[in-house]
Amino acid sequence: MSVTIDITGLPHERITFCPSPLAELGAALHALAEPAHHPRLHAWTTTTAAALKPELADRLHEADFMWHTTRSDLLLPPRPRETLAEELDDLDRMDDEQYVGAALEISCNSRYTHGAPSPLVDERMRRRALELGAARGPRQAAFVERMLADPTGTRAWLRRLLEDCDEAFFADTWRRVRIQLAADARHKTELLRRKGLAEAVAAASGAMTLEEDEHGRRIVVDKLVQGRTSAQGSAVTFLPTAFGWPHLFALHAPGWQPVVQYPVADRDLGGAASVEAVARRLEALAHPMRMRLCRSLARGANTTSELADAYNLSAPEVSRHLAVMRKAGLLTTQRRGRYVLHQLDVTVAARLGSDFLESVLR
Repeated sequence: MSVTIDITGLPHERITFCPSPLAELGAALHALAEPAHHPRLHAWTTTTAAALKPELADRLHEADFMWHTTRSDLLLPPRPRETLAEELDDLDRMDDEQYVGAALEISCNSRYTHGAPSPLVDERMRRRALELGAARGPRQAAFVERMLADPTGTRAWLRRLLEDCDEAFFADTWRRVRIQLAADARHKTELLRRKGLAEAVAAASGAMTLEEDEHGRRIVVDKLVQGRTSAQGSAVTFLPTAFGWPHLFALHAPGWQPVVQYPVADRDLGGAASVEAVARRLEALAHPMRMRLCRSLARGANTTSELADAYNLSAPEVSRHLAVMRKAGLLTTQRRGRYVLHQLDVTVAARLGSDFLESVLR
C-alpha cells in the first residue's frame, strides 16, 4: 500500500524542500499529545509538558484531535514562510468550508482519499463530526460544536492558541531546530539539482521512491494506506521535521497541493522482550487486516464502530481482530461513558522493532 503523487510534466523548480514553523509546531504538539510515539523526545516532552500553564494545557486538550490521532492538513502548509505569523495569515485567508473540513478531519478520515463535503454544508458529515467529537470527550465535543456553530470565532480562538504555544515554548524550540531543518532542506535541494529527484526523495526517506515509465512520473510514499493525488498544475512541497520520527505524512486530499513531511533523523530503537511474548504478538500481527488496524490504533483510541467504518468491516469482524490483539498484549482498552476505546500499546509495539512501529505510524 502507498500514497502516489503524480508529478508527470512537473518541472523541478516546482518541487521544493523547505522548513515550516507551522508544520514543526504541529509535529511538536503531536509529540506532547502522544509522547509514547516519540521516545527520543522524552526529555523535551517531559520538560515542556511540566512547564505548561494549566490554562494553556486545557486549551490544547480541547483541540488535540487536530494533531493527536492524525495531523490536520491545516498544519502542513504548501507554501512555507519565514515566520509562524505569516503562515497563520495564510490560514486566515482560507474559506470557512475548507478550513472547517480540514480542522475536523476526524469526520471524513475514511473518505479522505476521495474527498468529503465540509461538515458546514453537509448534514451527514456534521452528525459524524459531532459523534466522533463526543467519543473523544466532553471538551472535544464542545470544540466541535463551537467550530460548527461559530467558525469565525473558533478560527480566531485556534490562532490565539497556536500563538500562545509559540510564546510559551515553541519560539525557543524553533530557534534551535530551524538551523538543522534549513541545512537539511538545502542539502536535498542540492541533491535535486545535481543528481535528480530520485536521489533527493530517497535521501529524504527510504520509504519514498520515484517511479518513471511510459505512463509518467510518480513519487511513491510507502504507507499502510492507499491514496493517489496529482501535482500537475501545482507543486510538491517537502517539509523536514526534527520532531516527526517515526511519522511520514503525505497530504493527498483532493483539491490540496501535495505536501510531504519527513523526519530528518533515522535511528533504530532498542528493546527486549520474552520469546514467547514476541511470538504471540508477531502471530497476532501476521494478519494483514490487523496490521492495517494498527495504523489507526497507534495514532489514538478508537471505538469498534469507528474502526469498522474506516476499514469497511462489520463490527463483529473488528471485534474478533481486536480480541486477538488484546490477548497478545498489544492493546489497551478504556471506557468513556458508553464508549469503549481501544489503542495500540506503543511501548509494547516499539519493543517489537522500529521497522514495525515506523510502518504503522508512517
